[in-house]
Amino acid sequence: MNDGSVDPRDELVTHLGALRAFALSLTRNSSAADDLVQDTILKAWSNIDRFQRGTNLRAWLFTILRNTFYSARRKTRREVADVDGIHASRLATKPDHDGRLALADFRVAFEQLPDEQREALILVGASGFAYEEAAQMCGVAVGTIKSRANRGRKRLAELLQLAEGEELTMTDPATMAVMAASASSG
Repeated sequence: MNDGSVDPRDELVTHLGALRAFALSLTRNSSAADDLVQDTILKAWSNIDRFQRGTNLRAWLFTILRNTFYSARRKTRREVADVDGIHASRLATKPDHDGRLALADFRVAFEQLPDEQREALILVGASGFAYEEAAQMCGVAVGTIKSRANRGRKRLAELLQLAEGEELTMTDPATMAVMAASASSG
């Protein structure tokens, strides 16, 4: 949270990692995520006079990133599909790791969630925003964000075939944060 005494431009760089993680969760492509973060920072820098000092810079940046992603997505709906498979051939899969739940399995299940549920889980789970902040960024009621996150966690548990109350045994902190409340909210 920017207390108003620090120039927000000086603070931008501290949020790059979180922005990239959020962008990657939305785009599912590292180069597209990098482009999205770059566009976000450019827009933020160009419109820094619109930022209200003393408010949450990180939430403001996440809102810009989210809006930029969905604006671009609306534009791409009019584009032609990858019929030759050229784009698909460039996709890479990282290797699975040992443990009850492989990271690759989680990613496959996570990508099956509707965009709104995935977004809610990233914001409140992996990125650590409060439900109220996430709701403000998405322009919806707090209850809507809570509902999306809970439905997303429940659906992930189903897709991953986890028994009720079953503990996850993973070391990836972001994945654990997203799934943390699945047992208690089920």
